[in-house]
Amino acid sequence: MADTPPDAHDPLSFVDDYLPALLAQASQLISSEFHEVVQAAGFSVTEWRILATLASKPGLSIGGLADIAVSKQPTVTRLLDRMEARALVQRYPHDSDRRITMVRITPKGRTIVAHLMDQAKEHEHRVLQPFGLKRAESLKVTLRRIIELHRGPA
Repeated sequence: MADTPPDAHDPLSFVDDYLPALLAQASQLISSEFHEVVQAAGFSVTEWRILATLASKPGLSIGGLADIAVSKQPTVTRLLDRMEARALVQRYPHDSDRRITMVRITPKGRTIVAHLMDQAKEHEHRVLQPFGLKRAESLKVTLRRIIELHRGPA
């Protein structure tokens, strides 16, 4: 029977014990819950990621933004066109390298995304509450370190 739950004494299957598979499943499950809120607010998931990223940074290159938003640079560029037309973001030249275009959030964008960020924090709290504050913070520290160790050079 394929649908019977595994016995507690059975060894875990490969994907049930493989970190990338576990991270992907956890991310998909948790993110999809909040993405419903984002879409109801009129944003795509990538637009939300862009605004949330820029809300706490003075500015970021389009390439850096694409990396953090987990999206391809051409996709981010197209979204930025739409977001700039809606006065949510603003592009400007890099201080020393004119080949790089920088992006910052506008006051209008910051106001709009602030409410979503509050809702995201509430969602995060509900997700992590069963683990307690100490374990939740430890998990975040571990994940930030994994990202740091495996992100390519800047």
